[in-house]
Amino acid sequence: MYSRKKTFEELPEEMTPVWSCTRENCNGWMRVNFSFAAEPVCPRCHSPMESGMRSLPVLVNTAAIRKYSK
Repeated sequence: MYSRKKTFEELPEEMTPVWSCTRENCNGWMRVNFSFAAEPVCPRCHSPMESGMRSLPVLVNTAAIRKYSK
């Protein structure tokens, strides 16, 4: 009745374009629509990044929406 466990609802996921670090022992990555450079470097190890896809929860980048709506 008074359980402390929170039940989490499943978040919808979609295939999302991402940048992934090319360094073998680094697992750094970021969503493409949250990056500031056309070809970013890894924020963790400063190695080059390559584009790819991941199944991630759906997020809306409101900063990008505000930038284009002005």
